[in-house]
Order: sequence, then structure tokens, then C-alpha cells
Amino acid sequence: MAKNLIYNAEIADLGLLIDDALIISDLHIGYEQSLNREGIMIPRFQYKMILERLQEIIKRSSVGKVIVNGDLKHEFGSITRQEWEEALNFIEFLQENFDDVILLKGNHDNFTKFIAGKTGLEVYETYSLGDFIIMHGDKIPEDIMVMEESTIIIGHEHPCIGIRNGERLEKIKCFIKGNYKKKNLVVMPSFNFVSEGSDILHEKPLSPFLKNRSTDEFGVYGVENFEVLYFGKIKDIITVKDRFY
Repeated sequence: MAKNLIYNAEIADLGLLIDDALIISDLHIGYEQSLNREGIMIPRFQYKMILERLQEIIKRSSVGKVIVNGDLKHEFGSITRQEWEEALNFIEFLQENFDDVILLKGNHDNFTKFIAGKTGLEVYETYSLGDFIIMHGDKIPEDIMVMEESTIIIGHEHPCIGIRNGERLEKIKCFIKGNYKKKNLVVMPSFNFVSEGSDILHEKPLSPFLKNRSTDEFGVYGVENFEVLYFGKIKDIITVKDRFY
């Protein structure tokens, strides 16, 4: 089994490559300003890191299409000044570097359509790419089981895994793969750099695709600076007490 392939989709750092298309998810542009308002004073650094990471993926891969799988921006009920500026600039960057730009709606994207409209784009609920159906994952479409595609790709969950080395705990973003009923399921990590995400070993799932069900058989693919680390199944990771907390 190639550790950088999930159901014939190739892991490219925090994104997925399917033919000539790149999928990224959960950028949460503007997150720093939201934290600042809550009294958590951090500088605005994420946008620059997002661009740098994307530029590196572009250098390493031949892609003509990019799909942003929800949560382009962070705020639920408004558009902050930081979001307007950085999201518009980001979409312009995508349009300059890709032939086709697809935006999917996440639960943080109530107002993203107004930003997208300024650049001539629309925001979609789902997107079909060959045998893959891509959606954010905050809700399950009623017709999901009659869709022709055999593999569902979602974001929303922000999966990561905590690894303890002595007294030090590191969280590594990860992809997880399993199934939803009779379909394959891939859960993508977030393409943001303010937070690592939710620890799949100790935090309750957010997505209805994962809630109220066992994920013990799901495989885990950690990603660290373009290196892919296959950790095995969740049920096996939990038993390794000397490496995982």
C-alpha cells in the first residue's frame, strides 16, 4: 500500500491531488482577528503561510484546478476587514495560478458568496470529480447514498493526532480514511496554521459522517512538511501507550 495514496487520491502536504485537481479545506482566513477580539493577541501570520505552502505544492505538482472545500473564512455571521482583504487577495491568487477555481460552502461560509461574487465565482454545496464527491462535511445530503460516486471527501473535522515524546506533546495534522455506510470516506486536515485541529484519539467528532459511530477501523495518515506518515488504524494507535497519550 502506497502511504501517500488514499483511494487513488494522492496526499500532497495538507491537500489531495486527483488527476490535475488540488483539494484543500478549512483555511479559516481571518482567524487571527477573531482571536484578537477574544483577548488572545497573536500576530497575523497565517495568510502568508497559506500562500507559501500552496506555492510549494504548485511547484511539486502539475495541477490546473483547485477546489476549496469549505470554510474559506472564519467568522460565522459577518465579514471582518481582515477576511475581506485576505480572502479577496487569496481568490485572486488562485485565479492567477489555476485554470479553474471551485469554492464549496462550509458552515463558516454564510457570507463567503459576497466575497466570491466580487471575483466572478459562485459557491457550491458539492462537487463531483470522477468517482469522488467532495463536500464540506458539516451536513449529510439526503441523496448521498444514491450519488454515483463511490468515495466521499470531507473537511470540517480538522483531524490531528497527538504524539507524546517524554514530557513533550506534539500534534500532527492527519488524513483519516474509512467508510460511510457503503461508500469510502476521506477526512481532510485543515489548511490553516493557527490551530493543529482536533485530536482524533481524545476529542469527539464534529461531522455527522463520524458522530455516533465507531472509527476504530479508520486508517490514519499523518502529514508533516510534505512527509506522509502512515500510523495504521485508530484502534491500534490507542494501544501504543509509550508513543501516544
